[in-house]
Amino acid sequence: MPQDPATGLSTLEALAAYLAAAFESGDSAQLAEAPAVAAQAEGTTHLAAAAGLPQLELRQAFARGEMSMATTLAIMKVIDLHLPGQAH
Repeated sequence: MPQDPATGLSTLEALAAYLAAAFESGDSAQLAEAPAVAAQAEGTTHLAAAAGLPQLELRQAFARGEMSMATTLAIMKVIDLHLPGQAH
């Protein structure tokens, strides 16, 4: 039986690296799967705190696969992901 991918994402750093890799991959399947995995990851607790978001709200947004622009930008700041064309 395959291991649950959320299992290894218990820290902010691990979850941030996972999400950044999904965004940067350009792979639509990986990008579509990432929020569902993040919704189950223990590291989401830490990500919510670092982004200043309610944990339940972030988990629900990840589970739905739909996030507001404000939520997306807050997460991007925490995981140090930049929009194309922006200075780093």
